[in-house]
Amino acid sequence: MNENLIDRAIDVLDANFQEGGFTIPSKGLYPFQWKWDSGFIAIGLAHYNIEHAKTEIKTLLDAQWQNGFIPHIVFHSENDSYFPGADFHRSELHPYSSKKYRSTGMTQPPVTGFVLQEMYRIAEDKVDMLNFIEDSIDKVYQNHAYFYANRDPQNEGLMFIYHNWESGTDNSPVWDDIWETMNPPEYEFERKDTTHVDAAQRPSKREYDHYLYLIDIAKEHHYDDARIAELSPFLVQDPLFNAMLIKSNQALIDLYGLIGGKEIEITILKKWQKKSIDGFNNKLFDEELGAYVHYDLRNNRPIRFVSSSSFSPLFAGIPNQKRAKILVETMLDKFGGDDKYLCASFDPTNERYDPRKYWRGPVWINMNWLLYNGLKDYGFTEVAERVKSDSVALIERDGFFEYFDCRKDTGETNRVGYGGGDFSWSAALLIDLLKN
Repeated sequence: MNENLIDRAIDVLDANFQEGGFTIPSKGLYPFQWKWDSGFIAIGLAHYNIEHAKTEIKTLLDAQWQNGFIPHIVFHSENDSYFPGADFHRSELHPYSSKKYRSTGMTQPPVTGFVLQEMYRIAEDKVDMLNFIEDSIDKVYQNHAYFYANRDPQNEGLMFIYHNWESGTDNSPVWDDIWETMNPPEYEFERKDTTHVDAAQRPSKREYDHYLYLIDIAKEHHYDDARIAELSPFLVQDPLFNAMLIKSNQALIDLYGLIGGKEIEITILKKWQKKSIDGFNNKLFDEELGAYVHYDLRNNRPIRFVSSSSFSPLFAGIPNQKRAKILVETMLDKFGGDDKYLCASFDPTNERYDPRKYWRGPVWINMNWLLYNGLKDYGFTEVAERVKSDSVALIERDGFFEYFDCRKDTGETNRVGYGGGDFSWSAALLIDLLKN
């Protein structure tokens, strides 16, 4: 059965790979290259087509701005099936934006560092892969340098995001209280996503007004990070985003060690790493909730909700063993009922939870992949295996979808997953889980 699933996953990835040297997340719904999608996709590709995996990362890094920034969407083609597109984002407003590619002016969780390390783990020809990494790694390092120079105004080692899309967890209930502090105009636009997916599974029109307003504020100031830090009503330290940076910092330290001759970069990375882990543990852990939480920098308060992002520090080795045990207990207590698959994207015991709606409750395979690896690293083998088997079971029964209902019984006879179908990172990470 597993071999059959892997073959089907390969078919999904091959069908979504584009002539331009990148993989779209899902036909119709997502017709461009997304930053963190490309990273997860490269991990799956590395198992059976190492050249495509390398091309995926090379194409992403080719769109890097002169200041080290890597955008969350690269618009490789003209395509009107996605909104907001290149004409709305206007990346050219920033003086250092790519002259080769149009893109957004926001980013996504910085996964590329640890993705290079995963590709090295998977590659049979280690010499060839290390040569590729040597050609690519400085660009990833420059991306990290961009964050530490531009996204940490309080010098805490914790980066801010200025838009919910930068978190990767687009419409999480975590953001609801921030929307309450804003009153954006009503935008006139044609939604494209709801022509592909049931609107009940997607963010609302009013939520989109907030999203577009935040982009307009950034555009007004030519995507200048200092002005955004000063003026954006959305300014958040996100545990998932910062955990991915910390994991990638460590990967760069390890990979530079293999390459040799990069002592200056390693010294700087170690300094960043210490500051980030200390800041993370001191500021983002909520003792009462037994989990890491987001911090609202604009309104100077923690956002006290438990989400799958709360457990992502396990993947980055951030908590000590005692705190890791607390995290696992919280996860099993709130998310781990016998009637549920691990791990819902938002606390199923909270009134804001919605098992069908995007990041408000469904299971996402990329988050489960992070959790599986993190739990394993800390020795929570049994829970790790449950996360893995739940992920495989969901794809086996519901298909290669974008996200999945965490309830084992939804009352539906013909059950399928939600969001985009033939979804690339679900396929890619399933390959890795089954071969791991």
